Amino acid sequence: MPTISCFYGIIIRMRLGKNEHNPPHIHAYYQDDNAVFDLRTGDMTEGEMPNKQRKVVSAWILLRQDELLADWELAQNGEEPYKVEPLT
Repeated sequence: MPTISCFYGIIIRMRLGKNEHNPPHIHAYYQDDNAVFDLRTGDMTEGEMPNKQRKVVSAWILLRQDELLADWELAQNGEEPYKVEPLT
């Protein structure tokens, strides 16, 4: 599962392959927590993440939504997604 961004100690990854379930999403990891976020809404749909980090990931998704959805299409075709600019 390629890492597409990393910021504030949060690692963002996206799985490759047509078998990856919809809706379009990313996997976010922070310390011992991990969660799945919907790329269409920015909402956390699975897992656990501290509130502060959850809000940061959600905001980042909304800022980078077009790039992330384009990466989702690449990943669904088994292609390596592009790196997405982190929050700074």
